[in-house]
Amino acid sequence: MGEPRILILGAGPAGGATAIGLRRLGYDVEVVSDWRRFDAVEGVSQRVLEGLRHAGLGSALAQAAVPARRRVYWNGTRQQLNQEFLLDRRLFDSALRDDVRRAGVQVIEGRVREVHSSAHAHRVVLDNGRVLSADFLVEARGRQAPLGSNRLRGPECVSLLNLWQGEPGEPVSAVESLDDGWAWMARMADGRCYWQVTLDSGSTRLPSRAQLPGYCADRRRQSALVAELFGAAAWQPSELHARSSTAILAGDCVGSNWVKVGDAAMAVDPLSGNGIFQSLSSALQAPAVVNTLLRHPERVDLARRFHQTRIEQLFLRFARIGRDFYAQEQRVAGHPFWAQRRSWPDELPIHVQADFSQLRVACRPVIREGVIDEAEVVVGPDQPLGIWHVQGVEVAPLVHGLQAGQRLETLLANRPAGEQAMLRAWLTAQGHRG
Repeated sequence: MGEPRILILGAGPAGGATAIGLRRLGYDVEVVSDWRRFDAVEGVSQRVLEGLRHAGLGSALAQAAVPARRRVYWNGTRQQLNQEFLLDRRLFDSALRDDVRRAGVQVIEGRVREVHSSAHAHRVVLDNGRVLSADFLVEARGRQAPLGSNRLRGPECVSLLNLWQGEPGEPVSAVESLDDGWAWMARMADGRCYWQVTLDSGSTRLPSRAQLPGYCADRRRQSALVAELFGAAAWQPSELHARSSTAILAGDCVGSNWVKVGDAAMAVDPLSGNGIFQSLSSALQAPAVVNTLLRHPERVDLARRFHQTRIEQLFLRFARIGRDFYAQEQRVAGHPFWAQRRSWPDELPIHVQADFSQLRVACRPVIREGVIDEAEVVVGPDQPLGIWHVQGVEVAPLVHGLQAGQRLETLLANRPAGEQAMLRAWLTAQGHRG
């Protein structure tokens, strides 16, 4: 049998990171990439930048990430927070393709028209008529990807992105709560301006598509923050792109010869501020999942369980982050937009108070040397997937020993001083008081 043919649909952060990860494991990979239909900028944190560099996309960042002052107008208060980074998607997408090509991945320019899949192969038809075949398919087309039948959707959202050319100036970004939604805005150094308002699809009466630019311009005129950042140039109708921004968990995210990553697996509410980070989280684990499905058929169920449970847990975590940010807005809490989002997806806290007595050791799937394996991990209310190791040191033997009545000093006796201090600090964070 020859080497498996792996085809990735989509060359965004998730598709690119998966492709580079698979190349590092020795696979030949092809990526189908269609260019973004409109200009866009995203605000990302330092953590996202670190994740992109770890995924092999550092040179793309060097060309596209710009630090900017960040303002938050929320619940009637104004804050000047630490900077965020504005990611110019036009530059980033282009440089990302260069990173992928340098890694040895073949990039095929084209838009996917049809996908025909069976238990043994995939056939992909592009809009130019070209037909591609593959043994394994990675779905990374974001919200364009088909959803599973058992998908989970949050409150329905629509985001209206407005773009115009203003005067050059210092890069800046801001977020502002509104009576019936919220707006994010940014200005690049060259004067490109972005303003995106997110509203509830069900309760907001929007005008016709032709009238939307004027509708958005009227809303910008009512904002003191817009006037402060952009001036009167923001009060004219501008180029507009409407898109869904509903939080969606796709349902089944992995099969025996396919896997979904990034927004194709789970698309979060943009208010969580973790869109690219969650895309990378699923993409960084995907190469080991694919490797296991292809090379270790006896572990297919283990690999599928590993990917699916982590996608679901990530989705709920980011949904709860957004929920808690929505709940901070008290002025208009009764408005349908805010009332729906302040209690979805559930009432469970993002983090649970540490309690060492509730920790247990269990066998769970983990990534070991590029494949999915099983290992003993420490499971608790705040870590339902389990913690395998801390800074390379497995912690299950330590917790198991303490629960069996052994003294901490005995368990740590033969470890280096720095490792002992690290493990003691970790145990304290888990609620241990020994």
